[in-house]
Amino acid sequence: MQATLLVIAGPTAVGKTSLSVQLAQHFNTEIISADSRQFYKELSIGTAKPSVEEMQGVKHHFVDSHSIHQDFNVNDYEQEVIPLLDNLFQTHPIVILTGGSGLYLDAICNGFDADLPEGNAEIRAELNQIHQKYGIGLLQEKLKQLDPDFYNEIDLYNVKRVIRAIEVCMLAKQPYSKLRKGVKQSRNFRIIKIALNRPKEELNERINKRVEIMMEMGLLAEVESVISFKEKNALNTVGYKELFDYMEHKTTLEIAVEKIKVNTRRYAKRQIAWFERSEDYKWFHPNQHNAMVEFIETNLITN
Repeated sequence: MQATLLVIAGPTAVGKTSLSVQLAQHFNTEIISADSRQFYKELSIGTAKPSVEEMQGVKHHFVDSHSIHQDFNVNDYEQEVIPLLDNLFQTHPIVILTGGSGLYLDAICNGFDADLPEGNAEIRAELNQIHQKYGIGLLQEKLKQLDPDFYNEIDLYNVKRVIRAIEVCMLAKQPYSKLRKGVKQSRNFRIIKIALNRPKEELNERINKRVEIMMEMGLLAEVESVISFKEKNALNTVGYKELFDYMEHKTTLEIAVEKIKVNTRRYAKRQIAWFERSEDYKWFHPNQHNAMVEFIETNLITN
């Protein structure tokens, strides 16, 4: 059988972990995470990292693989995953790649092809000062003005990525998204793409419930344990920033938790929009396990 990468994408809280484990057991294979927050050893509850019980004995790669103290970006991810895939395909004809970080999934499927200018220390320092003085909101608005397309794709709470996108727009004098060459790198494996979604009300309910469960599991204590590193790129993300504000007496705990729910729902909406841009994805409800297996096996035979 030709080496095949099975991509399972979808918004946060949709049910990617459980479904991917089921498919990994069915095809006797391993899973590579494309969740840009689950890489970090120090972050577990707030990233909804799969537990040992949830993994059900299935080998997961790029979970707890890096530290928040390491600089690790999408280019690094591509450089590490492609050799790993070459190795895994020697013993597994099918490997599963799953996550909600569209940029990371695309880097593996198509290559990261943007032709970007080198950084400018002066511009970056200015943008960092804006962030420190006014917060992430002003930077988000600036990116929206410069590049509305990339604004709708990016994790808007990843300060480093927002700043880099603005910097590129300013240096190139054109939107970051326009710099993509649109040239897919050839891969020596076949790719089958599946995207998961649920009705809006159902997904929102799952997101709200997940946040409540995270708080019950000790998210506040986890955030407190890393607050001294809050300027790290990995911590500029939903679920942590809101609780940092609470710990710094900028808001109440009730309001912070509600903001986590709202911001997570907004992020899920942007994730869905990212995957809907591609016609390569076949969409399923996570409960359609049998239909997905039939779709995959049909593609394995016919392609």
